[in-house]
Amino acid sequence: MTQTENSATERQSASLAVRFAWIALILATLYLCYFHNLGAIGFVGPDEPRYAWIARDMAETGDWVTPRLYGEPWFEKPPLYYWAAGLSFKLFGVSEAPAHFPSALAALFATLAMAWLAWRLYGAETARWLLLLLPTTVGMIGFSHAAATDMLFAATLTMAMVCAASLVGLVPSSALPAYFISSSSFTSFFFGFFLGLAVLAKGPAGIILSGGGVLLWAIFTKRWRDAFRCLHPIAIASFCLTALPWYILCARRNPDFLRIFIVEHNFKRYLTPEFQHLQPFWFYIPIVLLAVFPWTVLMFPAARQAFSENKNHRPELASMLFFISWPAFVLFFFTASRSKLPGYILPAIPPLTLLLAKSLATSARAGETSRRWLTMPLGASLIAAGFALSMVSGRLPTYTDIRPAPEVTAIALTAGIGGMVIALCALFRRANFALFTMVVFLLLLVAQIDNFIAKLDAVLTARTVAAQATRLWPQYSTNSAATWQLKRSLAYQLNYYSHAEVPEWKQREPKPKWLLVEPRRAREARVLGFTCLEYLVYPAVIPCKDSDLTGGLGALGGSGSSGGSDANRQPR
Repeated sequence: MTQTENSATERQSASLAVRFAWIALILATLYLCYFHNLGAIGFVGPDEPRYAWIARDMAETGDWVTPRLYGEPWFEKPPLYYWAAGLSFKLFGVSEAPAHFPSALAALFATLAMAWLAWRLYGAETARWLLLLLPTTVGMIGFSHAAATDMLFAATLTMAMVCAASLVGLVPSSALPAYFISSSSFTSFFFGFFLGLAVLAKGPAGIILSGGGVLLWAIFTKRWRDAFRCLHPIAIASFCLTALPWYILCARRNPDFLRIFIVEHNFKRYLTPEFQHLQPFWFYIPIVLLAVFPWTVLMFPAARQAFSENKNHRPELASMLFFISWPAFVLFFFTASRSKLPGYILPAIPPLTLLLAKSLATSARAGETSRRWLTMPLGASLIAAGFALSMVSGRLPTYTDIRPAPEVTAIALTAGIGGMVIALCALFRRANFALFTMVVFLLLLVAQIDNFIAKLDAVLTARTVAAQATRLWPQYSTNSAATWQLKRSLAYQLNYYSHAEVPEWKQREPKPKWLLVEPRRAREARVLGFTCLEYLVYPAVIPCKDSDLTGGLGALGGSGSSGGSDANRQPR
């Protein structure tokens, strides 16, 4: 074998090793960011326990048409999440992981769809970077672990917009099978199908966001004829067949459905402050910057690249304007709303991240100086994140008396050390290695944060209260229990885990045997004649028993004896 053949063999082996490294890193990223520890923590906030209740009710009753909360019709959201979670309950059992699984799966599908589009428009390198960047953003990690409608809506809208990019002629014809060249029927069908799913996930906003993004792109590019391809009869028929049957059937069974859902939960939510989600007009600026973290610093080279393409009228200008128009309209639409929540902006994250991946891939192909000045700010952002975490750690919830918790210190150190390693690699002209190191440290951080959050379950949710109360105090029963001045989110969580709507006690009413309160209300509960059994370690909710009925239990809240071992109790 000649020296030339030896060199070719070595290059081929190196290329194969690099490919395997990419594949392993991408698979690890997708698993750790989307599917790791899905059931580690109970339902948080007021929405997750309500949505999970409705999904569980559908699975138990077999009524997949009318969403019901505590036995009554509840029309705040369409049924796509309830269907997905209910089916997940049927397949995997009723728990938190199956409730979170639809969001994780939707995030995966959206990521793969965006990677396909990045591959067809900008090449394999951009697609590979997108598969690493998008799953590691704060927004995608957070909402992929939520039992909520946001991720399903964002994912189905993303897949619809990927089809729209093909319909308007951005994807090269040679990239499509032969039947796509002569007709856009197949693409039109899936565009209508995914848009219909988006409307089943969150309502008419799917039509507005999709149409508005394409319309804004047509204004910038003057390609009106291409934009109108999205109104292909097959797309309209597919949309109607997907979205309308449930709306029609639900309206026939529930005469008030259209008024409650369309008028109150769409128009009033958007046009009035009735739902008390008022925020300043600039609210989504920091939300977007946080949602794409830790890749936020890539926005600057991405903006510079976009300006250069616009100035030089490069061929890829039309596709770049598509990925600008899409998130820009989402931002404009929800900024104009009188009701603002962080999850509303999630559909803007995939196209923004694609622009960041394109900029990163371009810089990676450029000279060492360009790569170095790109990776050093990324390292600095991790150092800043570690420093900020160490500064606020004393105010974070924790399950132990040690402040900050050891896990918080470990997370801050990992971020700081990772940032320094990345910056040093860039400084010593190892920018490509620094980028891979960045992703590895991010995955390590995700695993650490997941494990820490799992330990905060009793602090953040009401999942452990009913089970532990029943185990420690056999006299406890939710049939004779009531809540008192609980936060709205904790009350909904308690209802879900108790599998019953626990009533709220008013002081003018007869005292219940058991009163469920937050720890900060324990002293007030004692004044009212209840003995609080504080044996759960830093719980979000504690049970209190009517002291008139305690008998020999004594002042359990003060000295502790019958309710549980003192070893189980932590000082407050």
